[in-house]
Amino acid sequence: MIVYHASYTEIRKPDISFSREGLDFGRGFYVTKLQTQAENYAQKFKLRGKEAIINIYEFPDNITESINYKIFEVYDEEWLDFIIANRSGSDCNHYDIVEGGVADDKIFRTIDLYFSGDISKEEALGRLRFEHPNHQICLSSQSVIDNYLNFLSSIKL
Repeated sequence: MIVYHASYTEIRKPDISFSREGLDFGRGFYVTKLQTQAENYAQKFKLRGKEAIINIYEFPDNITESINYKIFEVYDEEWLDFIIANRSGSDCNHYDIVEGGVADDKIFRTIDLYFSGDISKEEALGRLRFEHPNHQICLSSQSVIDNYLNFLSSIKL
């Protein structure tokens, strides 16, 4: 499969040691199957006066059979608990790869209300049930990146 990563620079050899903490699925290198999603995210770099680059990689479709792979199909209680734990600094990602929905600005408003105690978990899940997840893949293992993620090219937007 082809996956995309938005950045302000070309990244031929991703290194998760540069990853930030407190992200949706924890530390890792984030890619998506959705080129338009990567392009939209890259616009944030332009707003900061930087270059907007889409890095394009090839990644095997059948890798789920050989590594510790977690997929969140929907915004459900398990996804919400995982996002809250990672965003609050508890590194609970014990997977090589995690795939699922993005806690983008719209979704994060609901998560923030729940996290602050302004709405219950049930209400948060009720709101999230109507949302169609965007897509992200967090490559949490440097060895998976080194062995399976192949840089193809980059595009300057």
